[in-house]
Amino acid sequence: MRALHSGRRRRSLHVTIVSDNPETLDGLESYLRRAGVMTNGTRHLEKLTEVIPPVSAVVILFPDDFYFDLVLSALETLRLQRPTILPVLITSEPKRFEALPAVDSGFAPLVVPKPVWGCTILDAVRARLEAEPHAAQELG
Repeated sequence: MRALHSGRRRRSLHVTIVSDNPETLDGLESYLRRAGVMTNGTRHLEKLTEVIPPVSAVVILFPDDFYFDLVLSALETLRLQRPTILPVLITSEPKRFEALPAVDSGFAPLVVPKPVWGCTILDAVRARLEAEPHAAQELG
């Protein structure tokens, strides 16, 4: 596994995947696990902050699976309760989400347009985490 690293210590990546599509959820979880990433998944957007383990650094959300207002509410709750988690939005409508801000020192969402492969998602997540100065704090 290619682990993210900050300074001298290597760190594992843990992501939470949110999709209402079982094939998407299972497929991405399987791919990420084979790539050495710890994962958990849920189909319940409204319980997002309850199912994210403390070690999660990333939430990969497929917002097209849910009502737009529920997605915005869940992202706002996530930003307020866990501002150091990187939200990754995989969507066929990227312009709807590109202007979402970060709160305080948190991450602005990473928006990835569909269609996309698991390897592309993982590479984008790793690149974004490595580019952010506070990523090492969350991964520690």
